[in-house]
Amino acid sequence: MIIDRLIDKIKLTDNPSVIGLDTCADYLPDEMKSKCVTLEETAKQIKKFNFDLIDALKEVIPAVKVQVAYYEMYGTEGMKTFADTLKYARENGLFVIADIKRNDIGSTASAYSKAYIGKTTLADGSKVTPFESDFITVNGYLGSDGILPFVADCKENDKGAFVLVKTSNPTSGELQDRKMDDGRTLYDNMATLVDGWGKDLIGKYGYSSIGGVVGATHKEQAAIIRKAHPNMFFLIPGYGAQGGKAEDLAVCFENGIGGIVNSSRGILCAYKKDAYRGLDYKQAALKASVDMQKDITRCIK
Repeated sequence: MIIDRLIDKIKLTDNPSVIGLDTCADYLPDEMKSKCVTLEETAKQIKKFNFDLIDALKEVIPAVKVQVAYYEMYGTEGMKTFADTLKYARENGLFVIADIKRNDIGSTASAYSKAYIGKTTLADGSKVTPFESDFITVNGYLGSDGILPFVADCKENDKGAFVLVKTSNPTSGELQDRKMDDGRTLYDNMATLVDGWGKDLIGKYGYSSIGGVVGATHKEQAAIIRKAHPNMFFLIPGYGAQGGKAEDLAVCFENGIGGIVNSSRGILCAYKKDAYRGLDYKQAALKASVDMQKDITRCIK
């Protein structure tokens, strides 16, 4: 089962972190950024940057998360780089989370799913997955009919999904912390739905391939979700640049497992920080990734 293999890789690397390749031209070193005068050239430079980081980090991290918005903004050339980045990461033994946060119902949700974790059938009967990923992120706040097509493809193709539960952004509480008629919060109700969607995909470690996005910036809520939903594996954004600390996200783990922590700008832009002065972007990203690993593991073990 995909969630078991991800946990196996986390154990092998002793690293419950995922590097977010949320790459835009502004994050590139000046020499590369100066070449970004067309969409095509921008996509080319981002692709080189991504591939270099994958080469530098592949021995110390278990996974990458690739945020599609940073590629859509550069049009079709950007989406080619998105596809190439997904493929290159998987070819290099990394688990790939396509951060797409898709949200729709019925046949439209099914079409989204086919692009990333399902299969699109061609006229000759062959089946392809254009942006093949191991996991995707999805938004469940339209209800079950917006999620069940993704769940079906997870079951059929041994893939996984992380459903937005309690997000890391500062204003998430405007909706997610609101109380429902039965006294439960909206985010806890969503977590209960996630449990139901993933009940048939629980692996040997006791976690489901249908997990939840739970932000590192909301320690209290994360602790509540962890206690009430022990089978939910967490994708944990918010560490580093958004203010989440390793001490805060420790509540997301049980016996050292139970989640994977994302850092994007903290790794992509590490070469700009005083702490990594004198290192190029590849060396700085590697050092920052190792520092992140040590920071998290000291708090969760």
